[in-house]
Amino acid sequence: MAVTRFFHPRLMDALQGYDRQRLAGDIGAGLTVGVVALPLAMAFAIASGLNPEAGLFTAIIAGFLISALGGSRVQIGGPAGAFIVIVYGIVERYGYANLVIATAMSGVMLFAFGFFRLGTLVRFIPIAVVIGFTNGIAVLIALSQVKDFLGLNTGPMPGSFFGILHTLGASLSSINLPATALALASLAVIVAWQFGLARLAPSKAWAAKLVLVPGAVVALVGATLVVGMAGLEVETIGSRFGGVPSALPGFALPDFSWETVRFLFIPATTLAMLGAIESLLCARVADGMIGDRHDPNQELMAQGIANLVTPFFGGMPATGTIARTVTNIKSGASSPVAGMVHALTLLLVVLVTAPLAKNIPLAAMAAILMFVAWNMGEWREFVHLRQYRLPYRATLLAVFLLTVVFDLTVAVEVGLVAACLTFIYRISSLSRCEQLSAQDYPPLADFGRDIAAHRLHGAIFFGAVKLIENLEDHLPARVLVLDFKNVLYIDSSGADTVLDLVRTCHKRGVRLIACGLAFQPQDILLRCGVTEALGPANLSPTLAQALELAVHDAQAA
Repeated sequence: MAVTRFFHPRLMDALQGYDRQRLAGDIGAGLTVGVVALPLAMAFAIASGLNPEAGLFTAIIAGFLISALGGSRVQIGGPAGAFIVIVYGIVERYGYANLVIATAMSGVMLFAFGFFRLGTLVRFIPIAVVIGFTNGIAVLIALSQVKDFLGLNTGPMPGSFFGILHTLGASLSSINLPATALALASLAVIVAWQFGLARLAPSKAWAAKLVLVPGAVVALVGATLVVGMAGLEVETIGSRFGGVPSALPGFALPDFSWETVRFLFIPATTLAMLGAIESLLCARVADGMIGDRHDPNQELMAQGIANLVTPFFGGMPATGTIARTVTNIKSGASSPVAGMVHALTLLLVVLVTAPLAKNIPLAAMAAILMFVAWNMGEWREFVHLRQYRLPYRATLLAVFLLTVVFDLTVAVEVGLVAACLTFIYRISSLSRCEQLSAQDYPPLADFGRDIAAHRLHGAIFFGAVKLIENLEDHLPARVLVLDFKNVLYIDSSGADTVLDLVRTCHKRGVRLIACGLAFQPQDILLRCGVTEALGPANLSPTLAQALELAVHDAQAA
C-alpha cells in the first residue's frame, strides 16, 4: 500500500470511470499527436548529430513510458529541441556510446529527484535563467540548421559557436540553390499553414478542418513529392543516413567503467537538470490549460525510468514537450492513454512506412527546426527588458550570451549564482533595524542614553548580520531592548551574530533583553546557545513587558 502511494502514476486515477467516449477522444488525440511527433522526432535526432531513427525510437519508447508512469494526465514525452545542443556536444566530444551512458545516468538522477521528493525545488530556478537559456538554445538550433537549410557542403560541423560560424562562412560558396529554395518554400508553407489557416478557421469550415493537420507534416510531404517528381539534387535522409529501419532495435549495452561515469557526470547532470526543468514547466502549462495539478515527483520518476531505458534501445534523452502536449490537449485528450496511443501510432508508422522516409529532404527538416526554434524562444522578453531592474536584465542576457557562445552548463551555473546573489541582496535590503523613540514609547523619555530599544524587521541571515553588528557600536549605558516581533527568520549566521552581541553586552555591563520571538527565531536561538547566554530573565513575550524590565533595571541602578 505504501509503495502504491509513493509510486502512483496518474494513469491509475485516470482510468477510474473511464468510458468509450473518453477512449475515443484519447485515441483521436493520440493519432493527431503521433502525426505531429513524426517529423519533429527525426528532425531533433538529425540536429543532435544522430540518425533519424534515434528520435523515433525515443518518441516511441520514452513517450509510452512517460505517459504510462508519469504524474500528468496529458503530458507528451519524447525528444526535445532543448537537448539538441547538449546531445550534439556529447556526441562530438565523447561519442554515441558515452551519450548512452550519460543519458542513463541522467535517468538515475531524475528518478532520484522524484524519489527524494525534490520535484518542487525545480520551480525555484528563476524565470530569467529559464528564458535566457531557452532563447540561447533556440539561437543555436537555428544556427545548426543553416548548413542543411542552404545545402552547404561543410563536412562534419563543430560543436562550438565560433567554430560553427567559421565553418559556415568558409562554405557559403557551396550553397545549393535548389535546397535553399525548397527550405524557403517549406518554411513559408509551415508559417502560412499554422498562422494563416488559424485566422480563417473561425469563419471557414474547410480551414477549421485543414488546421488540424500539422503544417510541418504538410511541408514534409510536399517537399518529398517535389524532390521525387522534379529530381532535385538535394540531400535526403536516404543519401546521408541510408534510410530508417522498419523495426525497433534490440537491447544494447555499451562498454561501462567507473572512469567513464566520472567524466560524464557533468554532462549527465546537465541532461537531468534540463530534463527536469522542461518536463515540469511543460506540466505546469498543461495544468493551466485543463485545470488540473500534476504530481512533480511522480513525473520526475517517470522521466527517470524513460531516460534509463530508452538509450539502451537506440534512443536519446527525452523530456516533456510543450508543443506536442498542447496539441494533445487541443485534440481532446483526457488521460495518459492519449500519450500511449501517440507512441503506438509512431510504432505503426515505423513498422509500415519506414522505407518511404529515405526520400525526405534534409532541407525541409531544417525548415521545420527553424520554425521550432522561432516558436521556442521568448523573443518578446528582449523587447520588454527595459521594464525590469538591472539584476534581472543582467542575469537574462548573461545566461543567453553564455549559452550561445560558451556552454549551457556554464550559463545555467552563472545564471543561478547571479540570481542567488541578487536575491540575497534584495532580501538583505528588506531587513532593517529601527530605533524606538521616546515619543512613541514614553517610558524611554526619562532615561536618555541609559536605555535603547530597537525593533528588527525581515530576516536576520548571513546577508543582513550587519544590522546586529552595527548595534555594538552604539550600545546604551545600561539596558538594550531588541524587539524580534517582525523578524520572520534567523539563520545560524544571524544567531551567531546575536550571540556575539550578547557577549559584548556582558563585557560592557549592558543588560540585553529580547522580546517578541516567533517560533523559528526562538528555536534557532535556543539551538545556537543564545537563549542560554541571555538567561530566562532577559526573555520577554512583548515589548511593553521588556520596557518595564528595562525601566525597573535602570531605576534600580
